Order: sequence, then structure tokens, then C-alpha cells
Amino acid sequence: MRLLGVGRGAWAGAWAGACAVALVVGALGVPAVAAGAGGVSGSGGGPGDAAAEAAAAAVAAGSGAGAGAGAGAGDVGGVVRGLRGVGWAVKGTGKDSRFRGLAAVSRGTAWVAGSKGTVLRTVDGGRSWRDVSPPGAVAEGLELRDIEAFDARRAVALSIGEGEASRVLRTDDGGATWSEAFRNPDPRAFYDCLTFFDSRHGLAMSDPVDGKFRILSTDDGGRSWEVLPATGMPDALPGEAGFAASGQCLVSAGSRDVWLATGGGAVSRVLHSGDRGRTWKVAESVIPAGDPARGVFALAFRDRTTGLAVGGDYRAGQASPRAAAVSSDAGRTWRPATTPPPGYRSGAAWHPYGRGVALAVGPTGTDVTADGGRTWRALDAGSFDTVDCAGDGGCWAAGEKGRVGRLEMLERS
Repeated sequence: MRLLGVGRGAWAGAWAGACAVALVVGALGVPAVAAGAGGVSGSGGGPGDAAAEAAAAAVAAGSGAGAGAGAGAGDVGGVVRGLRGVGWAVKGTGKDSRFRGLAAVSRGTAWVAGSKGTVLRTVDGGRSWRDVSPPGAVAEGLELRDIEAFDARRAVALSIGEGEASRVLRTDDGGATWSEAFRNPDPRAFYDCLTFFDSRHGLAMSDPVDGKFRILSTDDGGRSWEVLPATGMPDALPGEAGFAASGQCLVSAGSRDVWLATGGGAVSRVLHSGDRGRTWKVAESVIPAGDPARGVFALAFRDRTTGLAVGGDYRAGQASPRAAAVSSDAGRTWRPATTPPPGYRSGAAWHPYGRGVALAVGPTGTDVTADGGRTWRALDAGSFDTVDCAGDGGCWAAGEKGRVGRLEMLERS
């Protein structure tokens, strides 16, 4: 969606700042596969996987097994009990970019991408960060709004904007070098988000072109991309688009299921495909829309059926009632949270060990649910834009002014 001055005409002002938040429901809702398991950050795998189930059982037994490097039993145990006693430990990056793209590979390894073409990577739990920004992206000041990582060396990043500003970049060597895998040739297209099902298959989505959302597909790990036929895509509503706020307007779970979140139209909607983006079905969400600044900003699916949606009105000071919703039927129907977050949220993620535990983030704070998204309570008042959790239980958040945090046990005074 045309946000933060990158859109043309009236769009630029109407959407200014709409991409600012990303920590609500998607990052913990689609947990990454544990490092070394051959998975993709944010691409599913979920708590139903045998490794995650075994780790969860070990944690429940008090052993802390499977918690990952640097994680103690108390760390993950606190998360499983509804994140009691934990909070964001801010990790200094030395940068002032706004990081709306985040890929949690493990407790030790994470990637962030943001404004000014900036990409950072840590492999030591945030104690140090390496600037691995693509030189061309820095030179052109590209807005990198999404990043998906397969491990500590391989990652795919998306820059947003109209026409050629929308690009896909890829690295195989930890960011030492980058290759441009796709540059959008259509001035009518504006790509917002990308997702991967596994290390080979992925999709990216654009705001509507000729009245329909456009889907880009890869089957070689992001090295090449093709536009999918629009025949299976429902018509978009007038004014409808996606929010490039947190990299969570397009999310996947399992090997073939993917969901797309919208706003800006008369109603906010969630589109679902069970065949990797070839055909789609659409459902209305219960999150208010009817204005270019309102709608669903992020999705998170724990598995093929259980999902969260978060959003609201991104404008500061505007009320965001019913800012969260839940689905138990693959997004065919949505129910409002009985106790939603108190304000707009742009990112969300499920924790891989606690089946009902998820996080939602936004500019006014972080909220947590322990009952699958029905009720939310405040966890932290700091500003973040996006959130993601790895399969080993490592949860990360990122946002404005270079702010990155990792979920940790808080010291008691």
C-alpha cells in the first residue's frame, strides 16, 4: 500500500505512517522452524511439528530442553505460562533506521531490514550486529519492508514502492553480497509483503492491478520470480490494498496455504489460497475499515486452520476498537477478540511452545494472549513495528529508531 510518502498524489499523505507497526499477531502466529532444521523464518512449521512438540514437552517437564542456545528453562517456561515475568530486552543496533522487516532464525540469529536500504544481522543474540546492507539499496535509499531468512546465511528481502522501487534482493553468504532477483516493471504495481512456504517456494503480493491483487511466485528460493495468472483472484474492492507495515500482510503455514490481509476498502478482508496462490477465497474480517488508514495490518497462522488478525487505525490518537480477531477455520470466518488490544497493532506472532500464546505489537505497546487470541493483556509499553518467533522459542521485535528487542526473563528487584 502507498505509505510513508512513497505513494503518488493523495495516496502519499493518506497513507503516511501506515507501515509503522509490525508486532501484533503475525510473527508469533507463524513460528519459524528451529535453526538447522531447514526451515524458513515466519513460514509455518508450527507447534504441531514433532521437534517443537518434543521441546514443548521437555519445557513443561521443567528441563528446558529445546530452548535453544542461551535459553534457560525459566526463559521458555515463562513464555509457555503466558509470558509472565518476561519482557523485551532492547539490543542496541547503532542505527536509526526504522525496521519493519524481521526474520527470527533462532534465539541467537536474527535479520532486520528497514529504511535507507538497511539490513542488519546478529548471530550472538543481539550483542553485536553486522551491517550487511545491499550497497545499491543504500545508495537509492530503498524502503525494505520485509525479509525472510532460511538460516544465518540465506535471506530474501523486499523493497516497496511504485514501479521499479519494488524489488526482491537475495543473499547466500550472510549479506556479504546481494543479487537483484526481481525488479517490478509495471508502474501500476506496488509490492507490500512476501512469504515462503519452504526454502524453495515463496510468494510476494502487490496492491491491485486492473482490479485484482497481483501475486508473484518463486520455486527456486527467490532466485527468479513470475507473476501468477489473475484468473483465480477475486475482484478487489474500491480503495482496497495491503499494508506494508510489518511484512505480515501475506503469511503462510504449511506447504501450500497462504493468507492475504487488506484494508482501505469499505470492509477489511482476508483472502486464503490452499494452492500456493493460484486460486483464492475471500472473507470479511471483523476489524473495522471504511477508511484508507484502517483495516487488517497483520496476520499470523499457527497452522492451516488457526489464525489471528490485528490492525486498526494507524493514525496517532485515533481509536482502534476491535483491533484483533481470531479464526479456527482457515480464515473462512472471523470472530472479534472479547478483550482486544487497546490500540492499533501492526504485527503478531504465535509462540511455538505455548499453543494459545501469541504476541501483538504496535507503536503504543505489546500485548500478549494465552487463550488463542480471545483476550489480550498489556506486556510492554515500548514501540515496535514487527515481531517474529523462531522454532527454538526465540522471539524478536523491531521498530523505529533502530530499536530491536529479544524476549527475555526480566530481573526482579
